[in-house]
Amino acid sequence: MNEERIEQISQSTHVISDWSIQLLNGFGIPEKWVNSINTLFLGILLVVSVLILQHLTKAILQYFLNRAARFSKTVFLQKLSESRFAYFMAMVVPFALVKGTIPIIFEAFPKLMNVMDKLADIFFIFYMVWLIMSVVNAFTETLRQKPGLKDKPLDSFAQVVKIVLYFIAVIILFSILTSQKPGAIIAGLGAASAVIMLIFKDSILGFVASLQVSANDMVRIGDWITMPKHGADGNVIQITLTTVKVQNFDKTITTIPPYALVSDSFQNWRGMQEAGGRRRKRSIYIKHSTIRFLRDEELKELSKITIISDYIRERSQEIAEYNKSGDVDKSLLINGRNLTNLGLYRMYIKGYLDYHPEVRKDMTLMVRQLDPTSKGLPLELYFFTDTIVWADYENIVSDVFDHVIAAAGYFHLELFEDISNPITASPPLEVEALPVESTLLTSGKGR
Repeated sequence: MNEERIEQISQSTHVISDWSIQLLNGFGIPEKWVNSINTLFLGILLVVSVLILQHLTKAILQYFLNRAARFSKTVFLQKLSESRFAYFMAMVVPFALVKGTIPIIFEAFPKLMNVMDKLADIFFIFYMVWLIMSVVNAFTETLRQKPGLKDKPLDSFAQVVKIVLYFIAVIILFSILTSQKPGAIIAGLGAASAVIMLIFKDSILGFVASLQVSANDMVRIGDWITMPKHGADGNVIQITLTTVKVQNFDKTITTIPPYALVSDSFQNWRGMQEAGGRRRKRSIYIKHSTIRFLRDEELKELSKITIISDYIRERSQEIAEYNKSGDVDKSLLINGRNLTNLGLYRMYIKGYLDYHPEVRKDMTLMVRQLDPTSKGLPLELYFFTDTIVWADYENIVSDVFDHVIAAAGYFHLELFEDISNPITASPPLEVEALPVESTLLTSGKGR
């Protein structure tokens, strides 16, 4: 409000005050009580007027703001409408009314008038901060709608702006209370910079960490991160100056200091999510005592398994040609070259994964032996599924290992079991020739 408008309000209040005093005198109220009762009456009238004006102004502003947002379809106007901008903007008229009437209402009480005037100035400071905050919040939410910015730590930068606003507000507040210029107060704060740094240590570290995280693209909102030190294993839902919120898969929330993402190590699964395939690396343990060479009649039986039938034929021919080149005593299988049940089992698993429709063929896929252990010989399956959805991934992996474990008996192999009397897996009496689809065992999806 300009000075002319405030002057008009003051003149109107003078008229009401004079009328009220005359009315009280007409009722025969003692002179010493007239000013107090008049002040109380005008104060109540002011409060009622402020509430009515604020409500009406807010309704009008909200109406026009909603219509402007609806017709222009501007995201910023929509977010401005949701951020209580109209509520704070509607306080302009009531504040001008209060500021203009304080000298009249409290004219008979000079000390109280000065106090109320300073309180009005203090309210105006916070009012301006709230108004600017609503614009900052609307602007932040508008930026969040942009695809390239929705996963950025916008809350951190918005909080920096808010801290600066609060700092300026506090400086002006002290200037009003102490009747000193803001420049003198800022100069005095320079001597207390160490204390200020200590108070805002987390905010400063968080702001620097947010810049580093954003510049290096270390973490985005929505990323799945694992940080055992802080008990975090889930999706990042918010990044602010002082905290990074991670919603764990059990729906609990873990908060991490932003600078911990820079100073400590953590695992970000974004690469797996973007690749569209999730890795599985697991071993099964083969009993050493069940690994052996295969005789011709056993090879003939195993060649009925479709997945490895071509491999057995090609390798048998190659081995036969090699064994012909020297004097080999065929009564002992160790003489010359021969196929082993573990080797065929390993090739079968590799072929099974190659045929599996839910295993990625464009990513690393292998079946390998690891160093022997007291539990047996580890046979490791290393592959990627074609989905990153947790439940689907676990189903695919479970189906794969169901099949792999069940198939061990066909190759006269036993898996390690940590019990005193291991149960021997009895091999089937007959191995039927199975097509590839049937060999993949299952339910409609060929798992």
